[in-house]
Amino acid sequence: MIDFRAATLFLLTAIALACSQSEPAPDAPLELPETLWVEMAGEPFELELALDGATRHRGLSGRLSIDPNGGMLFVNAVERPQAMVMRDCPIPIDVAFLDSSGEVLAIHEMRPELPRRPGESQREYESRLRLYDSGGVPAGFAIETAGGRLGEIGLQVGDRVVFDVALALDLARRVEARQD
Repeated sequence: MIDFRAATLFLLTAIALACSQSEPAPDAPLELPETLWVEMAGEPFELELALDGATRHRGLSGRLSIDPNGGMLFVNAVERPQAMVMRDCPIPIDVAFLDSSGEVLAIHEMRPELPRRPGESQREYESRLRLYDSGGVPAGFAIETAGGRLGEIGLQVGDRVVFDVALALDLARRVEARQD
């Protein structure tokens, strides 16, 4: 037999708990994961997240080493043709561009560029850096790893990188909404 008082108390408690959980204040800091696990060619990688313009611009610049199963996942809330450069990066890096489903669109082995020369403006420096692009097709994601690593694991154009695409896009949208 159903105890209606107990059931009513349970229901009222559940409603009270649900109502007490509110959205954080608009100016409260976002608590976001710093990394996301992905699987490429059967290998697990823990990638740092680049969710905003400043982090995507900086990328892995200045790193002297990258963990063999590490790197960075660049997340763009809107797919569009993408390009990367080797800005202030003294070590080789591989980059793979992905569409919104995680399919690999293009892969490049990026080589270090000569550092910015004395007296060279930032604009002059940027203009001489080689562009590595998504092949002119819209990409929602890019992954950078240690140089030569994507070749080692056998990742190829057309392969699918497995990760929580919806979560990555949600995180990027939340960061972008905060910046507006």
